[in-house]
Amino acid sequence: MNVINKCGEDRVIIKFYCEKTGKFYRLIETSTWPYLEISGIRMHRANEVDPKTDAILKIRALGRIYGSVLDCCTGLGYTAILAARAKNVKEVVTVEKDENVIFIARQNPYSKPLFEDRKIRLIIGDVIDVLEEFNDEYFNFIIHDPPRISIAPELYSLDFYRHLFRVLKMGGRMLHYVGRAGERQGKNYLKGIIERLRLAGFKKIRRADYALSLIVKK
Repeated sequence: MNVINKCGEDRVIIKFYCEKTGKFYRLIETSTWPYLEISGIRMHRANEVDPKTDAILKIRALGRIYGSVLDCCTGLGYTAILAARAKNVKEVVTVEKDENVIFIARQNPYSKPLFEDRKIRLIIGDVIDVLEEFNDEYFNFIIHDPPRISIAPELYSLDFYRHLFRVLKMGGRMLHYVGRAGERQGKNYLKGIIERLRLAGFKKIRRADYALSLIVKK
Protein backbone atom coordinates (compact mmCIF):
# COMPACT_ATOMS: atom_id res chain seq x y z
CA MET A 1 0.00 0.00 0.00
CA ASN A 2 1.46 3.34 -1.03
CA VAL A 3 0.02 6.36 0.73
CA ILE A 4 0.39 9.77 -0.86
CA ASN A 5 -0.32 12.88 1.17
CA LYS A 6 -1.16 15.87 -0.96
CA CYS A 7 -1.67 19.51 -0.14
CA GLY A 8 -3.45 21.65 -2.69
CA GLU A 9 -3.94 19.03 -5.41
CA ASP A 10 -7.68 18.53 -5.91
CA ARG A 11 -7.97 19.01 -2.15
CA VAL A 12 -6.85 15.40 -1.71
CA ILE A 13 -5.44 14.73 1.75
CA ILE A 14 -4.70 11.00 1.36
CA LYS A 15 -4.92 8.64 -1.59
CA PHE A 16 -3.79 5.09 -2.23
CA TYR A 17 -4.61 1.88 -4.05
CA CYS A 18 -5.06 -1.39 -2.16
CA GLU A 19 -4.20 -4.54 -4.08
CA LYS A 20 -6.10 -6.71 -1.60
CA THR A 21 -9.44 -5.00 -2.20
CA GLY A 22 -8.68 -3.78 -5.71
CA LYS A 23 -9.98 -0.32 -4.76
CA PHE A 24 -8.70 3.26 -4.79
CA TYR A 25 -9.19 5.27 -1.59
CA ARG A 26 -9.13 9.05 -1.21
CA LEU A 27 -9.76 11.40 1.69
CA ILE A 28 -10.83 14.75 0.29
CA GLU A 29 -10.94 18.08 2.09
CA THR A 30 -14.07 20.24 2.27
CA SER A 31 -14.95 23.49 4.03
CA THR A 32 -15.78 21.42 7.14
CA TRP A 33 -15.07 17.70 7.57
CA PRO A 34 -13.37 15.66 4.79
CA TYR A 35 -15.21 13.00 2.85
CA LEU A 36 -14.16 9.51 1.85
CA GLU A 37 -14.14 8.34 -1.75
CA ILE A 38 -13.70 4.70 -2.75
CA SER A 39 -12.97 3.93 -6.40
CA GLY A 40 -14.57 7.19 -7.47
CA ILE A 41 -17.71 6.81 -5.35
CA ARG A 42 -18.31 9.28 -2.54
CA MET A 43 -19.20 7.79 0.81
CA HIS A 44 -20.63 11.11 2.07
CA ARG A 45 -22.83 13.86 0.73
CA ALA A 46 -20.65 16.77 -0.36
CA ASN A 47 -22.65 18.76 -2.92
CA GLU A 48 -25.94 20.00 -1.44
CA VAL A 49 -24.51 19.82 2.07
CA ASP A 50 -21.05 19.25 3.50
CA PRO A 51 -20.18 15.97 5.30
CA LYS A 52 -20.47 17.52 8.76
CA THR A 53 -23.95 18.92 8.08
CA ASP A 54 -24.94 15.61 6.51
CA ALA A 55 -24.05 13.73 9.71
CA ILE A 56 -25.83 16.32 11.87
CA LEU A 57 -29.01 16.01 9.79
CA LYS A 58 -29.01 12.23 10.12
CA ILE A 59 -28.73 12.36 13.91
CA ARG A 60 -31.37 15.10 14.07
CA ALA A 61 -33.76 12.99 11.99
CA LEU A 62 -33.67 10.28 14.67
CA GLY A 63 -34.97 12.68 17.28
CA ARG A 64 -33.90 12.41 20.92
CA ILE A 65 -31.55 9.46 21.25
CA TYR A 66 -30.54 7.55 24.35
CA GLY A 67 -29.36 4.17 25.59
CA SER A 68 -27.55 1.89 23.14
CA VAL A 69 -27.04 2.89 19.52
CA LEU A 70 -25.90 0.68 16.63
CA ASP A 71 -24.05 2.36 13.77
CA CYS A 72 -23.96 -0.28 11.02
CA CYS A 73 -21.28 1.19 8.75
CA THR A 74 -18.60 3.26 10.50
CA GLY A 75 -16.90 4.96 7.57
CA LEU A 76 -15.03 7.93 9.01
CA GLY A 77 -17.10 7.65 12.19
CA TYR A 78 -18.97 10.94 11.93
CA THR A 79 -22.43 9.65 12.88
CA ALA A 80 -21.01 7.47 15.66
CA ILE A 81 -19.15 10.47 17.07
CA LEU A 82 -22.22 12.73 17.01
CA ALA A 83 -24.44 10.01 18.49
CA ALA A 84 -21.98 9.52 21.36
CA ARG A 85 -22.16 13.24 22.17
CA ALA A 86 -25.82 12.91 23.16
CA LYS A 87 -25.98 13.07 26.95
CA ASN A 88 -28.34 10.13 27.41
CA VAL A 89 -26.57 7.78 25.02
CA LYS A 90 -24.70 5.14 27.03
CA GLU A 91 -22.88 3.35 24.20
CA VAL A 92 -22.45 3.42 20.46
CA VAL A 93 -21.50 0.17 18.74
CA THR A 94 -20.11 0.92 15.29
CA VAL A 95 -19.05 -1.69 12.74
CA GLU A 96 -16.71 -1.42 9.73
CA LYS A 97 -15.38 -4.30 7.65
CA ASP A 98 -12.91 -2.41 5.44
CA GLU A 99 -9.65 -1.95 7.35
CA ASN A 100 -8.48 0.61 4.79
CA VAL A 101 -11.35 2.86 5.82
CA ILE A 102 -10.29 2.60 9.46
CA PHE A 103 -6.70 3.33 8.45
CA ILE A 104 -7.88 6.56 6.78
CA ALA A 105 -10.07 7.46 9.76
CA ARG A 106 -6.99 7.22 11.99
CA GLN A 107 -5.28 9.86 9.81
CA ASN A 108 -8.31 12.15 9.84
CA PRO A 109 -8.29 14.57 12.81
CA TYR A 110 -12.08 14.90 12.66
CA SER A 111 -12.39 11.16 13.28
CA LYS A 112 -10.24 11.27 16.41
CA PRO A 113 -13.12 10.78 18.90
CA LEU A 114 -13.95 7.50 17.18
CA PHE A 115 -10.85 6.03 18.81
CA GLU A 116 -10.87 8.03 22.05
CA ASP A 117 -14.48 8.37 23.20
CA ARG A 118 -15.15 5.67 25.79
CA LYS A 119 -18.79 5.51 24.78
CA ILE A 120 -17.82 4.23 21.32
CA ARG A 121 -17.09 0.56 20.70
CA LEU A 122 -15.55 0.07 17.26
CA ILE A 123 -15.79 -3.44 15.83
CA ILE A 124 -13.83 -4.45 12.72
CA GLY A 125 -15.90 -7.03 10.90
CA ASP A 126 -18.92 -7.72 8.72
CA VAL A 127 -22.00 -6.23 10.38
CA ILE A 128 -24.08 -9.24 9.29
CA ASP A 129 -21.83 -11.51 11.36
CA VAL A 130 -21.41 -9.04 14.21
CA LEU A 131 -25.18 -8.79 14.77
CA GLU A 132 -25.20 -12.45 15.77
CA GLU A 133 -23.33 -11.45 18.94
CA PHE A 134 -26.19 -9.29 20.24
CA ASN A 135 -29.33 -10.37 22.04
CA ASP A 136 -32.83 -9.63 20.80
CA GLU A 137 -33.95 -6.03 21.38
CA TYR A 138 -30.49 -4.89 22.49
CA PHE A 139 -30.39 -1.47 20.78
CA ASN A 140 -32.59 1.57 21.34
CA PHE A 141 -31.59 3.13 18.01
CA ILE A 142 -29.93 2.05 14.77
CA ILE A 143 -28.10 4.19 12.21
CA HIS A 144 -27.96 2.30 8.92
CA ASP A 145 -25.95 4.32 6.40
CA PRO A 146 -24.77 1.73 3.86
CA PRO A 147 -22.93 2.19 0.57
CA ARG A 148 -25.19 2.39 -2.47
CA ILE A 149 -27.26 -0.69 -3.23
CA SER A 150 -25.19 -1.62 -6.32
CA ILE A 151 -22.08 -1.94 -4.11
CA ALA A 152 -23.53 -3.68 -1.05
CA PRO A 153 -26.91 -5.25 -1.98
CA GLU A 154 -26.71 -7.55 1.05
CA LEU A 155 -27.18 -4.53 3.32
CA TYR A 156 -30.55 -3.87 1.67
CA SER A 157 -31.74 -7.46 1.78
CA LEU A 158 -34.77 -8.84 3.60
CA ASP A 159 -32.51 -11.16 5.60
CA PHE A 160 -30.41 -8.24 6.86
CA TYR A 161 -33.47 -6.15 7.69
CA ARG A 162 -34.74 -9.08 9.77
CA HIS A 163 -31.47 -9.04 11.71
CA LEU A 164 -31.92 -5.31 12.36
CA PHE A 165 -35.52 -5.84 13.44
CA ARG A 166 -34.43 -8.52 15.88
CA VAL A 167 -31.81 -6.41 17.68
CA LEU A 168 -33.92 -3.23 17.84
CA LYS A 169 -35.99 -2.69 20.97
CA MET A 170 -39.77 -2.44 20.69
CA GLY A 171 -40.53 1.22 20.12
CA GLY A 172 -36.97 1.83 18.91
CA ARG A 173 -36.16 3.82 15.80
CA MET A 174 -33.81 3.27 12.88
CA LEU A 175 -32.45 5.78 10.41
CA HIS A 176 -31.90 4.13 7.03
CA TYR A 177 -29.99 6.39 4.64
CA VAL A 178 -31.24 5.74 1.10
CA GLY A 179 -29.93 8.75 -0.79
CA ARG A 180 -31.56 8.98 -4.19
CA ALA A 181 -31.47 5.24 -4.75
CA GLY A 182 -31.58 4.35 -8.44
CA GLU A 183 -32.59 7.85 -9.54
CA ARG A 184 -29.78 8.25 -12.06
CA GLN A 185 -30.45 4.81 -13.53
CA GLY A 186 -34.18 5.45 -13.79
CA LYS A 187 -34.89 2.71 -11.24
CA ASN A 188 -37.12 2.87 -8.17
CA TYR A 189 -35.08 1.06 -5.54
CA LEU A 190 -36.86 2.91 -2.75
CA LYS A 191 -40.12 1.02 -3.31
CA GLY A 192 -38.33 -2.32 -2.90
CA ILE A 193 -36.47 -1.11 0.19
CA ILE A 194 -39.73 -0.10 1.88
CA GLU A 195 -41.42 -3.37 0.90
CA ARG A 196 -38.58 -5.43 2.40
CA LEU A 197 -38.57 -3.35 5.60
CA ARG A 198 -42.29 -4.07 6.01
CA LEU A 199 -41.76 -7.78 5.36
CA ALA A 200 -39.05 -7.75 8.04
CA GLY A 201 -41.63 -6.53 10.54
CA PHE A 202 -41.27 -2.74 10.50
CA LYS A 203 -44.69 -1.09 10.24
CA LYS A 204 -44.05 2.62 10.74
CA ILE A 205 -41.89 4.08 7.98
CA ARG A 206 -41.62 7.75 7.09
CA ARG A 207 -39.33 9.79 4.91
CA ALA A 208 -36.93 12.41 6.22
CA ASP A 209 -36.11 14.03 2.90
CA TYR A 210 -33.69 16.60 4.36
CA ALA A 211 -31.50 13.68 5.49
CA LEU A 212 -32.28 11.57 2.37
CA SER A 213 -33.31 8.86 4.79
CA LEU A 214 -36.15 6.73 6.05
CA ILE A 215 -37.09 6.76 9.73
CA VAL A 216 -38.31 3.32 10.67
CA LYS A 217 -39.98 2.42 13.97
CA LYS A 218 -40.44 -1.00 15.54
